[in-house]
Amino acid sequence: MKGLKFFFYHIRRNPLSIIGLVLIVTFAIIAIFAPLIAPTPEGQFDSYMIPRDGYASTPEPPSAEHIFGTTQGQYDIFYGVIWGTRTAFQVGFIVMGAVLVIGILLGSIAGYFGGIIDEIIMRITDIFLAFPPLILAMAVTIALGPSIQSVMAAIIIVTWPSYARVIRGDILAVREEDYIEASRSVGSSHLRVILRHVLPNSIYPVFIMASLDIGAVVLTAAALSFLGLGVPEGYADWGQMINFARNWIIGTSENTFAYWHAVTIPGLFIFFFVMGWNLLGDSLRDILDPRLARR
Repeated sequence: MKGLKFFFYHIRRNPLSIIGLVLIVTFAIIAIFAPLIAPTPEGQFDSYMIPRDGYASTPEPPSAEHIFGTTQGQYDIFYGVIWGTRTAFQVGFIVMGAVLVIGILLGSIAGYFGGIIDEIIMRITDIFLAFPPLILAMAVTIALGPSIQSVMAAIIIVTWPSYARVIRGDILAVREEDYIEASRSVGSSHLRVILRHVLPNSIYPVFIMASLDIGAVVLTAAALSFLGLGVPEGYADWGQMINFARNWIIGTSENTFAYWHAVTIPGLFIFFFVMGWNLLGDSLRDILDPRLARR
């Protein structure tokens, strides 16, 4: 309870943090109530597949039947962005959860034990960091095939090394402290020392990174889908919806903004989702970083 009060106290001190929190809560409500906001058509097995009203390539403007209009292939934009919110949360939380587990586990082992174990883990980390992240993610996605699981696996593979390096560096600074030596001297096991003393004093930077990186993870997933390497065609994903609109960004010679809805609406969902996490992440950084807290 005190932790929540402390959190909301700092949130209230920063108006931008309030905006970020409101944005994330709004998207969370949309994701939770997606089945009510955009009901799945009767007889459709997979709720994440966007219903379509024909196969014409030209997007249709907003109407009573399709309030956000349709995109290329006559996919309903309203249904796509609403269920795409669920996809964004799914990708963000699952990827960051897996990245934290892998990064903290490997980084803790490398930093605490050092020696040959540290060398092996860090050299493996260097191999992954040697590849451009987006190029490696594209290669992994192509190898695994188009699916949301492939997208998440690819982003996990390219993201965990940074977290392992950060947690290792902090543990190297903590492991020689007097209270660590005291815990070892009374016979505490390595696991107990790591869990009770080392991690609690070195884990906060990776939580700050995670809060700031959720938006980046969603952007990477959207980029893979935009390039046609992510989710299957018709899957509710913001990046793929912008991919459907790529041929209609300029509009027509008579009306440059004839198909504005096809690219602008999914783009705004991505923009506000990422901005919300960035603003909220800045606030979490101020709360969790003790150096900033003392200012």
